[in-house]
Parts: sequence; C-alpha cells; structure tokens
Amino acid sequence: MSTPKDEYTLVIVKPDGIKKSLTGNILTKLAEARLIIIGAKVLHVSKSLAEDHYRHLKDKPFFNDLIEYIQGKPYGEEYQRVMALVYRGPDAIRRVRALAGSTNPEEADPVSIRGSYGRITTKGVFENVIHASSDAKDAEREIKLWFKPEEIVGDLFPVKKVKREAGEETVWS
Repeated sequence: MSTPKDEYTLVIVKPDGIKKSLTGNILTKLAEARLIIIGAKVLHVSKSLAEDHYRHLKDKPFFNDLIEYIQGKPYGEEYQRVMALVYRGPDAIRRVRALAGSTNPEEADPVSIRGSYGRITTKGVFENVIHASSDAKDAEREIKLWFKPEEIVGDLFPVKKVKREAGEETVWS
C-alpha cells in the first residue's frame, strides 16, 4: 500500500545493459535505495514507443541514433530488448537518480551505475545502461507510456474502463 509521500519512477535497463549482462548488477545497486518494485517486464521497443519516450529530444541531431540505441539496433537482434521497471517509495526519483549517476557516463560518479558501466560511442551516443525518470511529471508520463494499469501492482494513477471491439489476440496454444 502506498503512502501519500510515496513517489513512483520508471527505470529502464537499456539494450547495452542487457548485452553486457548487467541486469543483476543494476538491480542490486538499485536495491540500495530500499524502494519497492511494483512493475517489471522485458520488451522490444517499437519505433513509435522510442520516439514518444524521447519526444523532448526530437530536434537534436542525435535523435535518430538515440531511437536506434533504445531499440537495441546497434547490438543485433538478440539484444533488441529492454527491461522496464516501476519503483515506489519515499523520494524515489531522487534516490534512483543518485544511484544512476549523471546521464553522461564520463561525468558520472565512478561508483554510480552509469559511471561504472556506461560509455560514449564514437557517434557520440551516451550508452549509459539505464534510464531513470527526471521528475514526477516525467515519471507519470513515462510509466503510462511503458505500462498498462494491469501491469502494475497497486493503484498509481486514475484509470477508466473502455470497451473495445474484439480484435485479434495472440494467446498461448
């Protein structure tokens, strides 16, 4: 059960973190924040999801490289996935960002996640192994973008029921 002081934040282990087998190391480091994981999944990132996630950087010259990076395209088909997590707890955003370190891995504290495992490619893309929401407004937008309400344990934001026409669905055979 969340408390009024709880915050929510999105964390994404990016494809370079997956390729380097850093998921366990990253989760162990994030455990230092003593927050609760209330959502987790591994998924392929569609181009539209990537573009929506990074829409604030659309006018940057590195935008297309960033979209390919979060989709895992530079790493081959086997690594074209991410792990998305939602954490809950007091001061969650600040605590996770402190453990993550600066976006630029060269400026990040060497013991932070990005300082320990990140790098800058020759194209100038920050391979910083994780994403962490920057503030409460971004966290809400990002969580709603990456997760459906039923994929989260507990109530985060208001929801509504909508009727949809029956369509095709993939099910286990």
